[in-house]
Amino acid sequence: MKEKSSHKFIVYQMMFHLWGNTNTDLAFNGSCERNGVTKFKDVSLKALQALAKKGYTHLYATGIIEHATMEDFTAYGSPLDHPSIVKGRAGSPFAIKDYYDVNPFLASEPAKRMEEFEEMLERIHVSGLHLILDFVPNHLARQYYSDKKPKGIIDFGMNDQTDKSFDPNNNFYYLPGTQFSVPSGLDIPVPYSIPYIEIPAKVSGNNVFSAQPSKDDWFETVKLNYGIDFQHEEKTYFDPIPDTWLKLLDVLIYWTNKGVDSFRCDMAEMVPVEFWAYVIPKIKAIKPEITFIAEIYQPHRYHEYIFQGGFDYLYDKVGLYDALRRLMEERPEATVEDITRVWQHESGEFAEHMLRFLENHDETRINSPGFAKHNLWSTIPAMVVTACLHHGPVMLYMGQEFGEAANEVEGFNMAQDRTSMFDFWRVETHQRWMNQGKFDGALLTKEEKLLDEFYVDLFQWVHAHPAIQKGHFFDLQYAQNEHYPKRKVYSFLRYTSKEKLLIVCNFESKQSYSLDIQLPTLAKDMMNVSGVNCQLIKAFIPPTSKEFSSTIDGAILPPNSAYIFKIS
Repeated sequence: MKEKSSHKFIVYQMMFHLWGNTNTDLAFNGSCERNGVTKFKDVSLKALQALAKKGYTHLYATGIIEHATMEDFTAYGSPLDHPSIVKGRAGSPFAIKDYYDVNPFLASEPAKRMEEFEEMLERIHVSGLHLILDFVPNHLARQYYSDKKPKGIIDFGMNDQTDKSFDPNNNFYYLPGTQFSVPSGLDIPVPYSIPYIEIPAKVSGNNVFSAQPSKDDWFETVKLNYGIDFQHEEKTYFDPIPDTWLKLLDVLIYWTNKGVDSFRCDMAEMVPVEFWAYVIPKIKAIKPEITFIAEIYQPHRYHEYIFQGGFDYLYDKVGLYDALRRLMEERPEATVEDITRVWQHESGEFAEHMLRFLENHDETRINSPGFAKHNLWSTIPAMVVTACLHHGPVMLYMGQEFGEAANEVEGFNMAQDRTSMFDFWRVETHQRWMNQGKFDGALLTKEEKLLDEFYVDLFQWVHAHPAIQKGHFFDLQYAQNEHYPKRKVYSFLRYTSKEKLLIVCNFESKQSYSLDIQLPTLAKDMMNVSGVNCQLIKAFIPPTSKEFSSTIDGAILPPNSAYIFKIS
């Protein structure tokens, strides 16, 4: 059987404006000057070397491209945004205000912000890392205006026929005869006396055809028009190529030429697959090694976005993440059979195209009451499966490796379970790892250090083993006898012609299990082995566990643990 190439890179997601902030004296709804904010220079060679040492290969820097904010940078050419259409003092990283600029507040000298970004990108590459940049194709800030656009570029909406609700060459959708109304119930921390005027009202980013969206809608954004007439049975007008497609191709070309290594494409499923099939080959013609990652939540569309659209990787949220979260929460209905169902749907054609994670900026923190209920060590079996199930990429969100609980109330973000992307704040555990620029974790608690050591150990182990990097996969659940705890223990094989591994994960938080793993004849034939000898080569166990075994015979698998055996 032919062995596959490796896709197993490891992504570190940084909420960029929070990443380098060392300020601990924070004010509710504080400004960037009051509360602090990351500067490009904070991503120093020392910081990058510390990240690379942990095993990361790619940095997903969320919130680099300029977005709408309540901060005033008019002195540096950036128009002031009306505070009634901005979420939080910082604003949403996904309400892009100028596609050809970076956020001024990220620069030590805002007038030289692009130069500072380029210097940071060079440091990233010198450190052997790659930069993933957000590409937000579905919507823009309501007051989009580019003061940094290259010569010949025309802003979105400048040539729109605003008296038409839809036109194939309009960049936005309109509600003629209406005026936009700010959602009711907003608490806006920056006072304003001049009302925001938008006539006619534009359709909001989450396809809300209303002149007054709710505060829970993406009211701060406007939907981009790709040539789909939503009000008339979603009829498409893709020939000739719509103007929006051409404008966004120019954006991708601009950042590709800057040296960006990958694009994480926000809500890619809300953009027609035909657009991706048009732009991705053109960008890969410029830079063949560049990769495209799609945020997508409709499994029935995975195939078309990979094989028609041309995406390299898709978010595996509605699939493995949801299955593992149920197990980590110990819901009554949770079973490892859900993992089997995930790979059965994804296997063969596109398992290697799935980017897997346990946290990102949209999801609740593992170490919060609504998720793992502060059982940090449920992370072990879930993360081993996330990293080892197939050979697609893995992502970790800053602070996850220390058990960040995100239990502070920042301002716009009032939920005590997610790190805010809308406020100027901090990530408390991450701050202590940074330790004022030493990046040594000296201020972390003993438990936080042990959790971090688990992630580092796992990622470095993944890098060192070809069977995990590019090996084949075999699910063993179906072959186990009646004594095997099928609801809580998940077993699988990863193998190449030279390395064969058995991985067993226990999702039970309190109970140990004796191991009696059956290897079916089919598995032996596929691995080209007859007699089987299993030797334990790696054990990921909670620090509270004392149980350990060097062989599979009679081995006891502790709660929230994972054993990896070498088959010879």
